[in-house]
Amino acid sequence: MPRATSPVDTDVGQRAAKVLSTLEVLQSGPDQEITILKLSEPISSAITSLSDDNNNNNNNNNNNNNKQPPARTSDISTASLDAPTPSSLEADLAHYKELFSKLRFSYVEQVTKEKFIRAIVGDPPLIVTPHENAELEACNTAAKAELKALKTDVAAMVADLGARGRDLAARYERVRADTAKLAELPAKIAKLEERVGELRAAQATGERQPGDGSAGMDLPLGRTLELVDGKKRELARLEKQLEQLGGQVPRKRKEAERLRGEVAALENRKANSAASAREAKRRRENAQQGGVEDELEARGRWYRASETVLRQVLGLQG
Repeated sequence: MPRATSPVDTDVGQRAAKVLSTLEVLQSGPDQEITILKLSEPISSAITSLSDDNNNNNNNNNNNNNKQPPARTSDISTASLDAPTPSSLEADLAHYKELFSKLRFSYVEQVTKEKFIRAIVGDPPLIVTPHENAELEACNTAAKAELKALKTDVAAMVADLGARGRDLAARYERVRADTAKLAELPAKIAKLEERVGELRAAQATGERQPGDGSAGMDLPLGRTLELVDGKKRELARLEKQLEQLGGQVPRKRKEAERLRGEVAALENRKANSAASAREAKRRRENAQQGGVEDELEARGRWYRASETVLRQVLGLQG
């Protein structure tokens, strides 16, 4: 009989399903997807409301005074609110930086002119002493230092916010990827539980799965460890033998090259001898058929006759 599913596996499946359902509930909200376009909505809505208020005020003023021109509504701040994109928001940011820089310079220039004119035409005229200039310069120096420190803090804060934003974006992408994997886990867990049930049923009935082909799959732990140790020792022996044979490979290769050269030389000699034998046989056949006697054949006969005569003269027995 197959054993029941492990409580641990069931608990894991239930926890995965619970986490997945919680993530689906959190992601089903209308404002869960955070993008730069969604972040720009509060700013754009505030600008739109301010523009509407200005238009209403201008309309009221026009009713009171027809000579006053209407307010301008074609500013770049409202030109890209219909379809905001990251590039348009970046262009707006660059425009506002340049605009505020010009406005600051114009403001300082205008205030300076007004103070200078008021000091000249005032009654009595405003006379500034060098001591007051020194005090004002010291005050300005302290204010500039404080402003510089504030700018440094703001720059550090912006850099920190940028780093946190990038980190949060990376974490958000990882969460999305993990959520996609988590959505696939219940089906995989169900398949694994079904496979485990089949294996346990086969083990209980003593049947073997097709393709296992090993009689040691159902050994106890002790014998399995012994079998593994034996296989490891055999593997170490084979590796050592392969290492020894690998050291003999260069010498054997050189010896094979030498033997191959000797065999090639013998093959050449054999081919030359066979060609010479065929040529001699052909000449002999031509001589027997009434052709011109071969010089080599005649010289051989002369040498043989000379040998016979010398043996008879010297009394040698051949």
